[in-house]
Amino acid sequence: MDRPSLTSRKGVSLIPGLLPRLGKTDFRLIRPEILCDNQLKVYNRPANQDDLSGTQEAVTMSRSKSKRSIRSSPCLTRRDLLRAGALGMGLPGYLSLSKAANTSVAPEAKGFGKARSCIVVFAWGGLSHIDTFDLKPGAGSNIKSAFGSIPTTIPGYHICEHLPLLSKQVHRMTLIRSMHHDAPSHRSAAYWNLTGHAPQKPDKNWPRTRKDWPSIGSMVAHARHDPGSKLPGNVALPYPIYDGGWANGQHAGFLGMKYDPVIMKPDKGTPYDGKSPVSGHLSFDFIDGVNEQRLADRRNLLTRLSGSAQPTEPLEHYQQRVFDMLLDEETRRAFKINDEPERQHLRYGSHVLGQSLLTARRLTGAGVPLVTVYAAAGDLNGSAGAHFDTHADGYNRLKKQMLPPLDQGLSALLDDLHESGRIDDTLVVLLTEFGRTPKVNGAGGRDHYPSVYTVALAGAGVSEGLLYGTSDRNGAFPDSAAATPADLHASIFHCLGIPPDRRIHDIEDRPLPMCDGSVLPVFS
Repeated sequence: MDRPSLTSRKGVSLIPGLLPRLGKTDFRLIRPEILCDNQLKVYNRPANQDDLSGTQEAVTMSRSKSKRSIRSSPCLTRRDLLRAGALGMGLPGYLSLSKAANTSVAPEAKGFGKARSCIVVFAWGGLSHIDTFDLKPGAGSNIKSAFGSIPTTIPGYHICEHLPLLSKQVHRMTLIRSMHHDAPSHRSAAYWNLTGHAPQKPDKNWPRTRKDWPSIGSMVAHARHDPGSKLPGNVALPYPIYDGGWANGQHAGFLGMKYDPVIMKPDKGTPYDGKSPVSGHLSFDFIDGVNEQRLADRRNLLTRLSGSAQPTEPLEHYQQRVFDMLLDEETRRAFKINDEPERQHLRYGSHVLGQSLLTARRLTGAGVPLVTVYAAAGDLNGSAGAHFDTHADGYNRLKKQMLPPLDQGLSALLDDLHESGRIDDTLVVLLTEFGRTPKVNGAGGRDHYPSVYTVALAGAGVSEGLLYGTSDRNGAFPDSAAATPADLHASIFHCLGIPPDRRIHDIEDRPLPMCDGSVLPVFS
């Protein structure tokens, strides 16, 4: 069965739901709202829970061992109301006191507003901390990694032998080895890490809806994007992510379609093995007979026609966004990675991940506030796909498929930003949904493990060479300085100059803080 196309074959389509295709393409643009359930069946296996084996015991232990709540909820509890009465204050007084107690770090604090933009690299599938950045050479044979270790530019700190380029970069980074939560499924864990808010049922999947919390890219676009700019405020590369359905936490949720990401795939780059949904083309070159004036005339015609038609505000907004990008020379130039010298393409690597990271560097340099790059095949369907969900044959898949492009692409990005001086105002985040079980399973892989995992930050005032937090001797639980997705998001917002408790409104128009985590002391 052919995958659905969102484009006409020539000219500019005015058919609702279709995007323009104008000549030789550099990118494919994917409209999230059109990927409805019947189309997702083309790409995805049925949702199931059978790959959660081996995680429930760890999740239960994590919940019992945690010294602080890692849930985020904007709701008042019955205990809160009773406490307000016991203190002799009304509800307004208690709310004021509560707000004062939870106010975000003051703007004068270290790192506030250092970042002009942010690149989030998301290792989809669950990056094994114990085989990469948090090796446990002293653990038992059924726990410690089969990979050798190599020294890094932080004295005494060793990482996986298959990350030789990143081993020379860690002195520029902060590594947080004590992240944790209690969501064992990919979609709920991705939601928690991409939005900073706990899913209502951490061990269950649910269809994405406009009641969901917005992605971090959508919230940053809401807070930071210049409404006069033709550039999108939120971009994701190289495609959306799936696991038995659209992974939650990627779109704008209750903020609405205006803040959904523009999802684009570079034509350059060797794709990941496995399934990666791609739908639609967008070109920034004009074919014969179509020029900027002709395209502008067509946009004006659409505007006049829409005045007499039924209201279709989301579609009209989407069409407007596409036209704006096509008609603005600066925007078109930002997306055209073919303008980069060949040495840059070689530096980042011939893989789609490297080319996506190169594109992210161009877009953030042009003014896009946040770009998310998904570092894996988009669909987790099948245990042999090129993604970090390494339930089976884990060592071979990491060694041959997953770690080499990550090592080359991320190292090239950090070098590039340092050489250009842009590292001073560009925040780079390496993120994943969870870690992997300490014990290797019978299939030679590791299973889902949210009880502890590792993420990394670099640039924009982030402390260099900092190892923040530790896991225990088996890589099973945080041993010091435990951190949550909410804390990480608070730190990212803080670095971007956005108070983490900035209010946004849900679909019922309730004001909610963007984040209820604490800014981590990772800035210098």
